[in-house]
Amino acid sequence: MSQNVVALSEVLGALSYALDITEGQPVGHSLRCCWIGMHIGKRIGLDDEALSDLYYTLLLKDIGCSSNAARICQLYLADDLSFKHAYKAVDTKLPEILRFLLANTAKKSGFVERLQTLVNIARNGGEISRELIETRCQRGAEIARSMRFSQAVADGILDLDEHWDGTGQPLNRAGDDISLFARIALLAQVSDVFFMRTGVAGVMREVTERSGRWFDPTLVDVLVEFADDAQFWSTLRANDLDQRVARLEPLAMVRRVDDDYLDDIAVGFAQVVDAKSPFTAGHSDRVALFADLIAEELGYAPERRRWLKRAALLHDIGKLGVSNTILDKNGKPDEEEWAEIRRHPELGRQILSKISAFSDMASIAGDHHERLDGQGYPNGLAEAAIDLDTRIITAADIFDALTADRPYRKAMPVHTAFDIMQRDLDKAIDPKVFAALQRGFVHLEHIADPTDEKAA
Repeated sequence: MSQNVVALSEVLGALSYALDITEGQPVGHSLRCCWIGMHIGKRIGLDDEALSDLYYTLLLKDIGCSSNAARICQLYLADDLSFKHAYKAVDTKLPEILRFLLANTAKKSGFVERLQTLVNIARNGGEISRELIETRCQRGAEIARSMRFSQAVADGILDLDEHWDGTGQPLNRAGDDISLFARIALLAQVSDVFFMRTGVAGVMREVTERSGRWFDPTLVDVLVEFADDAQFWSTLRANDLDQRVARLEPLAMVRRVDDDYLDDIAVGFAQVVDAKSPFTAGHSDRVALFADLIAEELGYAPERRRWLKRAALLHDIGKLGVSNTILDKNGKPDEEEWAEIRRHPELGRQILSKISAFSDMASIAGDHHERLDGQGYPNGLAEAAIDLDTRIITAADIFDALTADRPYRKAMPVHTAFDIMQRDLDKAIDPKVFAALQRGFVHLEHIADPTDEKAA
């Protein structure tokens, strides 16, 4: 089988946009952090191998970010996206923390519920914060390792929220015990947040004030050396920032990815997507399984089946831009919430279209909620405009939605799901695709119990 070979930096640089969205940050946050952090790394004399690991630590620092989104909504009764956006600029000084909590906790709740939530946070705030950060960092490190990155990269992600003076989390590491990559990444992260809000002066004011508390003073001194470098800072707003960041990867260490590695990357980002909500755990994997089952029944060649599975794993990547207050709502979305839900296919299309290795599956992400009767979203496409690959993903997606738990109902048995899907043939579901799904399940049942006469 032919192998697609592309630069890893291109793939992850583009996928980092999805992480920016999940963290509620202006698009390009990860790339800007990479620009800042790599210049610090070069200035302190890191060798090419270390710079290569630093490069991917900076791009992937937020890869565990979706794993605490649902918990944030639950504990703080807050929109996770706006909560995370605001929290990125908060220092750990008590008055600032209190102002943040008062401004961002249970804003849409009644007085009693808001008061109860604030009292709970006041009593258990340290434990809650540790739990959220530990979940995020540990999950991020695990995903990085599953995507073939070194332990040094995983440690950089794991230690991202540790502070130089030992007051960070989750392990209260201090000084040189904190991964150097994490120290650089945290400094770059805060620098970008304040650059986008208050410009270079704001960056310098914030990092020097936190030097010795949050940040390694030596690294702060290096960053301060760039204070008057207008070109350094203007690049952060350049239209070709992605290309400039790609050129920062050490030439001798440029990493290439083949089809096997692309599969691992797709699996890794599917984990990021599915971690966003307890109700979507394993969803992308199952959609990939059901889509492959259908494709096999329809006679797809092995190479095309592999491509389709990859598309299925990434079909919902745009959901990273939808708040968990909507995704996990126990009830029907209101008009404003529904509008947010309808945005996620187009977000997915935009993210995947930036990557040459995934661009040919961007239409699947963008169109998987379209319907044959033209009543789908986001564009109300007509039947002729929906290709067979997308119809397969749509059927697999619907089937999993019916047979998995949702906030508003329990999972349905397979036969009930098939009955419901039958009523949507030629409306939302292609009859040939549905028939292939049914045949595939007959074969699965036969494999599970070859003595079952009904499956024979």
